[in-house]
Amino acid sequence: MWLTTRGRVKELNLKQQLLKHLEDSGDNYLSGNALAKKLSVSRNAVWKTVQSLRAEGYEVLATTNKGYRLKSCGDVLSEEGIRKYIRNAGIFSVEVRKSVTSTNTVLRESAANGAPEGTVLAAEEQTAGKGRQGRQFHSPARHGVYFSLLLRPVTNANNAALITSAAAVAAARAIEDVTGVRAGIKWVNDLFANGKKVCGILTEATFGMESGQVESAVLGIGINVTKPAEGFPGTLESTAGTLTDRATGKDNERCRLIASTLDNFWEFYTDLPARKFLDEYRSRSIILGRDIYVLTGDEKKPARALAIDETCGLIVRFENGETAVLSSGEVSIRPQTSIHNAQ
Repeated sequence: MWLTTRGRVKELNLKQQLLKHLEDSGDNYLSGNALAKKLSVSRNAVWKTVQSLRAEGYEVLATTNKGYRLKSCGDVLSEEGIRKYIRNAGIFSVEVRKSVTSTNTVLRESAANGAPEGTVLAAEEQTAGKGRQGRQFHSPARHGVYFSLLLRPVTNANNAALITSAAAVAAARAIEDVTGVRAGIKWVNDLFANGKKVCGILTEATFGMESGQVESAVLGIGINVTKPAEGFPGTLESTAGTLTDRATGKDNERCRLIASTLDNFWEFYTDLPARKFLDEYRSRSIILGRDIYVLTGDEKKPARALAIDETCGLIVRFENGETAVLSSGEVSIRPQTSIHNAQ
């Protein structure tokens, strides 16, 4: 997608324009002749473009002597659907695939081949979605948002660590903007709603051997939107949640979630050292002031989560009174505890 031919650009522009005309017409039909004139193409080109939209999942009705109209927008995940909601459309190059192993894995390969910053890969499903600590991220078709963004930040490892935290706030804002669901952040990269995990974030960076600087970073975000009929596999059933109890999406919510997350994140990313997201990251924390376990391998060390510092490190106090700053790792909330003010 990132090495776009002139013909491919023309095809994408035609689809975008045709889709906009159909959306603007509402329940009214537009004839093939009328669309051909509006788009300055042949009726055959209109027909081919309609077939392309149908292949992406759009329900385009065709009636003799009337023409075409959209049955409904529903929740089709498509390049055109994402682009039309992005405020900073010129920044991102968006590709949507039906199925991939992992959007992070595929986009890292594109990064190695020279893909530019701002390249976005979204997928209807992942067959080997990646989570932290080598875990898989369950990614069933039509039920979630799974996408990755390629970044080429001119920064060191310390500032690169801020990318995940900024993305957490960006995704939390997007979830609230699109669905109205309040999302909290469990350090460092998980979003929770109604007591269950609804979003995971994974940033994978490549560093220069001599410079120590970040050469590229792939930011992956997965959001559970609607509820699979078969539920979640294994132990995920008790820990994973969705933004809605509906089985199907509506109102282009998945496209809107991706677009809103990208726009919110870019606002932070363009001035990452300023940490404009940090206060909100802290206020959305679901662990500050709570008793937690610090997980290291099979060991669970009881501690209290005290604060989040300027590098988004988690300051904890262990039961022996010692304090530490965690720059990475994993924590869990200890059960049957109440929220206290940090001391």
